[in-house]
Amino acid sequence: MSVDVIVGLQWGDEGKGRIVDFYAREYDVVARFGGGDNAGHSLVVKNERIALRLVPSGILQPKTELFIGGGCVVNPGTLVEELELLSKLGVDPRRLFLSDRAHVVLPAHLEADKRREAERAQPIGTTGRGIGPAYADRASRSGVTLREYCERYSTPEARRLAAHVVDGVAYIHERLGERKRVLAEGAQGTMLDVTYGTYPYVTSASTIAGAACTGLGVGPGMVGRVIGIAKAYCTRVGAGPFPSELQGGEGERLRERGHEFGTVTGRPRRCGWFDAVAARYAVHVNGIDAVVLTKLDVLSGFERVGIVTAYAPDGSVETEYLAGWAQDVRGTRRLADLPLAASRFVTTLQNLIGVPIELVSVGPERDDLAR
Repeated sequence: MSVDVIVGLQWGDEGKGRIVDFYAREYDVVARFGGGDNAGHSLVVKNERIALRLVPSGILQPKTELFIGGGCVVNPGTLVEELELLSKLGVDPRRLFLSDRAHVVLPAHLEADKRREAERAQPIGTTGRGIGPAYADRASRSGVTLREYCERYSTPEARRLAAHVVDGVAYIHERLGERKRVLAEGAQGTMLDVTYGTYPYVTSASTIAGAACTGLGVGPGMVGRVIGIAKAYCTRVGAGPFPSELQGGEGERLRERGHEFGTVTGRPRRCGWFDAVAARYAVHVNGIDAVVLTKLDVLSGFERVGIVTAYAPDGSVETEYLAGWAQDVRGTRRLADLPLAASRFVTTLQNLIGVPIELVSVGPERDDLAR
């Protein structure tokens, strides 16, 4: 069996959690392959919002195993809190497995992260969760793996996590050998990748589809479908280039209607129109087979909707405007039933990014999806 991959195509916050939840019903394992608890993802079930930072988004599928791969960095305190949350939700915590090769975010990493951000002449907008220093220690060969942490430390957190730690490479290959279906879940988005994002305003990990191989310990020949998640508009948290950003009324309206505030930090997100140039780039970098478009419902009621189609040499952008639609799309379950203007918008995006849009989110609930 192969490993299918889901990644964000923008600057994170694309709504990957609920889309992973949707696809997870067809998989035996949902595996997180990178990042740490700086990458929050949320699910809305019966108007209740469930926010997670580390545990993969397959928790609501009763038989799906959850795996945190070796490419991740784990804050033990956060993970223990999430295990307790899962227990309260009736989720069997024994479904969660942790790679022995994942690294631990220690208190010193959080302190270093905040100190370095405060010392920068131009802050990059780090969440202060210690992710960068933890990855830096891993690269400098001075980090602490989960296996070492559980063997060397006698804290309640270490004892609690020890029962979940496995040989990560053996685990994933055993599942594949049993012909189990594995879905690899990416964190954040392509434009925050440490190498291929808007450096230096990026995260400290690789967020693109290729990182699923290094983060889980599988070869590239084992990767099957790659699905990219993109909002019908763009957002970004913190500093850094954001070509389609809107200043003033339209941007504020997107933020208000889309509830665009960070899952982890609570910070207001910068908002802008869909950036087709960045999306095409992300499609190339990830080898995307199909796209899921989220939050189309947020655009309902706008008189016009914009799409950035080109960057000019002087730093400005070219924006194409399409007619908006007044209808509420939340009850739509078939793409063919979308209002004409909304359908035209989706078709235009599909033509611009060059791959099919196979699913569109039309509301916040798990089943608010049109195919």
